[in-house]
Amino acid sequence: MTIQSDKHPFYQRLCLNLITVTLFGTLLYIGQDILLPLFFSMLLAALLLPVVNFLKRKKLGHTLAITLSLTVSLVLIFGIFYFLTTQVLNFLDDFEMIKKKITELALGMKQWVSKNFHVGIRKQNEYLQDTAKEITTSGPKLVSQTFLSLTELGSYLLFIPIYTFLLLYYKTLIRKFLIELFKNGSEEKVISVVHNCQAVAQYYVTGLLIEMTIVFGLNAAGFLILGIKYAIFLALISALLNLIPYVGMLIANLFCILITLISSPDMSDIFWVAAILSGVQLIDNNVLLPWIVGSKVRINALVTILGILIGGALCGVQGMFLAIPGVAVLKVISDHVDSLKPWGIVMGDNEKSKKEGGRLIK
Repeated sequence: MTIQSDKHPFYQRLCLNLITVTLFGTLLYIGQDILLPLFFSMLLAALLLPVVNFLKRKKLGHTLAITLSLTVSLVLIFGIFYFLTTQVLNFLDDFEMIKKKITELALGMKQWVSKNFHVGIRKQNEYLQDTAKEITTSGPKLVSQTFLSLTELGSYLLFIPIYTFLLLYYKTLIRKFLIELFKNGSEEKVISVVHNCQAVAQYYVTGLLIEMTIVFGLNAAGFLILGIKYAIFLALISALLNLIPYVGMLIANLFCILITLISSPDMSDIFWVAAILSGVQLIDNNVLLPWIVGSKVRINALVTILGILIGGALCGVQGMFLAIPGVAVLKVISDHVDSLKPWGIVMGDNEKSKKEGGRLIK
């Protein structure tokens, strides 16, 4: 586990690190259908571990404690999905009205373009028709991609509960395996790394759930007070997209403003929706995130954004969500491996991280 830096020149260590990162990224890209459900299961297992330990202290058997905690968590997750589905269906009930409103807005936009850029409405319609033909041509591909997405969702629903159960059931065995794998005088360091990685995953998921609930409550309260249509739906979408740092909230803002523009007869509602979203975002960035998540997962903004972009490029939306806990785990490992400590420093967010001697968890 411990690599002596004086035995390996700088350029050799750097090349080995870059080769390792490249191989891991390639493996993740090729095997994401297998690895991503496993990574999500690791997060869920870390979240449920305290519950399992609590139930075992109440004299429940190991298997029963895991089954009960996993069942309750799955019921809650499916409840959230059911609630989201009902809100989407309520939104789609007004599809004809929304379609009419979009047509009116599109006509106004065409007239504005014609007036300011001297491009006739007929020319704009021809361009839109050509674009529609291209979309029609690529229709089978889009259907195929949708089918693959549904298949992927089915595999997640099937494998995540199985992986989570097995990870919790064989937790002691996996821990012994890691200790034996690095049995060269680094056993204590391996135990510390495993403990810190588990703690990071647990604090991160718990913090995100608390943060998502508060963001949903604040947005929903603001939208309901203003009388915004689809208030609960928009608040829920904003809270879910907020799980993706930086990028998610930007998409949520644009989506909520667009829906309000389409559905609201009062244009001032757009300003108030933007004001509520901005206010909640300020509270989230300056109070909730540092207090709930940031105190335990100390990753600077530059590395966070790069991690999200790389995760999205490799694995899509799932990779963007897994980016921060993944980078946090990499930081824990880097802080405990001598040759990787410079990487741990560059991933940290303040001078305090350097003075803690690699201790990420207080």
